Amino acid sequence: MLRRSALELFMVDRSNFFFDFGDMEARKNAYRAIIHTKPPNLNDIFLATQRAEQILKRTQLMERWANWEISNFEYLMELNTLSGRSYNDITQYPVFPWIIADYQSKVLNLDDPSAFRDLSKPVGALNPERLKKFQERYSTFEDPIIPKFHYGSHYSSAGTVLYYLFRMEPFTTLSIQLQGGKFDHADRMFSDLSGTWDSVVEDMSDVKELVPEMFYLPEVFTNINSIDFGTTQLGGKLDSVELPPWAENPVDFVHKHRKALESEHVSTHLHHWIDLIFGYKQRGKDAVMANNVFFYITYEGTVDIDKIADPVQRRAMQDQIAYFGQTPSQLLTVPHMKRKSLRDVLQLQTIFRNPSELKSYVLPNPERCNVPASTMLVSNDSIVVVDINVPAAHVALHQWQPNTPDGQGTPFLFHHGRNAASSTSGAFMRMFKGSTSSGEDYEFPRAIGFAASAIRSSAIVAVTCDKDIITG
Repeated sequence: MLRRSALELFMVDRSNFFFDFGDMEARKNAYRAIIHTKPPNLNDIFLATQRAEQILKRTQLMERWANWEISNFEYLMELNTLSGRSYNDITQYPVFPWIIADYQSKVLNLDDPSAFRDLSKPVGALNPERLKKFQERYSTFEDPIIPKFHYGSHYSSAGTVLYYLFRMEPFTTLSIQLQGGKFDHADRMFSDLSGTWDSVVEDMSDVKELVPEMFYLPEVFTNINSIDFGTTQLGGKLDSVELPPWAENPVDFVHKHRKALESEHVSTHLHHWIDLIFGYKQRGKDAVMANNVFFYITYEGTVDIDKIADPVQRRAMQDQIAYFGQTPSQLLTVPHMKRKSLRDVLQLQTIFRNPSELKSYVLPNPERCNVPASTMLVSNDSIVVVDINVPAAHVALHQWQPNTPDGQGTPFLFHHGRNAASSTSGAFMRMFKGSTSSGEDYEFPRAIGFAASAIRSSAIVAVTCDKDIITG
């Protein structure tokens, strides 16, 4: 509620936990207690600062995005997380931009710039005629307490999230609770992508952006639980979302929608939208110039909930903030850098053109790495290393995060694997067909050797697609 009273903990196994302590002092005490225990996998960057803008700078997220090391989707998720947005808080849910402006054509042409939304403008400024009315509201509004604003509604709120996701739990139940025990009227619920787009560029009270699920979860468009959402005024039953003609089905829509998000056109212009939502055009005179000013209680720091002594008034203010929505914490006060062209990046990263660009990094405790290796399998979060001791090679499963600097000069986090006998992970045990050694933590399990007449080398090792180890 416009204050930093919660902590979200992200674990190495990709799980996360969200704690709201109710006030900022309790949160600080909890944070100090966690730091005092010195968790072994806590990045040094988070030990040095709690300021989101400093974390953004020290992790070099912006530079890595500009160099195409992380995708547009990944970068937007990182920015949302740093600015206080979370899947665990429906009032501060991650916000994503409308990307496509064409919901009528039979074929989506991603080579046509007119198929895309103008990312340099907030949703409220996409329609010039409607924008004139918003600008008139701003210029003529006078109040001794309430500052001027363009938009009385917000691009992200609990209502916005439930609008898009009410077909899936837990959002179905939350939607019923929000409407006092029943669903909203069917005509006001999400039923047609084209109609929703028309609304956000024409309706004076509708400037909502999107949620991340629109780019990866086709189930949000389908009434998978066969729920009765009611009947429209025209007599039709509200069921699954009507998709644009260029989408064959929800899966096809998500595929093309994500492809559009990662297109070179969006990559070239996405920094403008970031300036509006997370950056220097979020507040102040730059926000005014960009037609990007929202109702004052949506901004962090404008209302101090803890100083409202009357519990009734405090509850009323909290409800009002939840209703209007909340602007993300500001991450940048200067213009965001532009992403490099893909052609330039590919040429820069080609090994044969730039051999001097290759770098090696020394890992701590190399004796735990199971090297020298005969083969390796690298995925997004793990590295399987099979050593040269065939036909019964030792097998190690290491964990890593390839685009997360460790704060000590290495652009990734690396965690040594351990003996399966001392691991709490059942998945680790299932990876190997061989028996487990009962030795030290870093005495890795051995795989069984298989005889194969077609293999002539005595040192051949294979890691299959399901991560079984074959040696011989």
